[in-house]
This record gives sequence, structure tokens and C-alpha cells, in this order.
Amino acid sequence: MPVKNIVRLFSADAYYHIYNRGAGKAVIFHDNDDYQYFSNLLGRYVGSSPKEDRYGRPYEWLGDKLEVLAYCWMPNHYHLLVFQKDDERAIVALMQSVGTAYTMYFNKKYKRKGTLFETSYKASMITDDDYFAHITRYIHLNPADYKKWEFSSYGDYVNGNNSDWVHPSFVLENFSSGAEYASFVADYEDNKKSLDILKHELADQ
Repeated sequence: MPVKNIVRLFSADAYYHIYNRGAGKAVIFHDNDDYQYFSNLLGRYVGSSPKEDRYGRPYEWLGDKLEVLAYCWMPNHYHLLVFQKDDERAIVALMQSVGTAYTMYFNKKYKRKGTLFETSYKASMITDDDYFAHITRYIHLNPADYKKWEFSSYGDYVNGNNSDWVHPSFVLENFSSGAEYASFVADYEDNKKSLDILKHELADQ
């Protein structure tokens, strides 16, 4: 079964479900600009090529060390599914960089101080085939209007949106098409029991 909760020594060649929420369940995304800034941070660190700041200084690039398979940003929490390659510190580097940069942005924009997130982040190593088969469905079904929700990778799976830093092929190779994956997600109500294996692993939303 997947390893539960906070993990700090991440294995190479492994899949992880990473999630976090605002301290005290507070909102961490107030408007579209907030969602987009968070997405841009992922693109900065794991996009298809290295990025530079406005002074020409390179950001640390982790795109050759890990890949994002799925994501969903919600008003007070987020989910990521990542595959870590041969560098056991890649996830730590990514989440520290994104968490720090986003907190600085958020605190400056909303004139606040202190911690934004409940914890640094939580992570579950996925070692169970059933868990892996259903985790993207869980992630994409977080919004009630998941088919129209702009801030998830559902469109990359179903419509081929091809975000620069999202790699759905790891999952979609198990489906004949994006339409079949869409049916798999929509089938949730009739197959809710198949997701019971996730309950003890997921954030308490």
C-alpha cells in the first residue's frame, strides 16, 4: 500500500501524490491571477526548458528530474501527481521553491505575513496499482464542475491541451483515447467503491 502522509526521503523512479491546503483551511487562491501564478511557478521549474528571471539569472530547472502527471488547484488546497526520476531530492527542491515563491507573492499581494500553508506539504508514495489507476480520477473530480474547471489537468487528458509542464501520457497509455478517459472519470458515481482505497491517503478536505 502507499506510504502515508509526510515523506522527506523520496525514492527515485517512483510516483507520488502531493497535496496541501491553506493553514486553518484558509483560501490560498482568491482569483484567476493567483491560480495562474501558481501554475506559472510549476512551469518555471518543470517546464520543457530552463527559465530565467528578469535579470537573466537561471532558475533551478527540474524538468529532467521529475514530471508532473496531473494536478488540480482548488480555492483552499491543491493536488499534484508526480513521477520522480533518478534524483531523490527533486520533489523536495520543487516543493520548497514553489511554496516559498508563492507564499511571498501571496503575502505581498494581500498585505499579510506569516505561514500560508497548513504544512510544508504532504506526500504519498504510490506503490499500489489500484491506487495509481484511480488517483488522477480523484484529483480531477475535486471541483463539482470538473469538466469546466480551468485549473486542473483534466483538459490535458481529454482535450489535448498540452500544457508545457504536464505529462498525461503515463496515465493515458492505459486508455484508447481521451474520450475513454473522460468516461472513466464520469463513471465515478457508479463505481464509488473503487475509490475507497484512497480514503486513508487523501487530505481531509
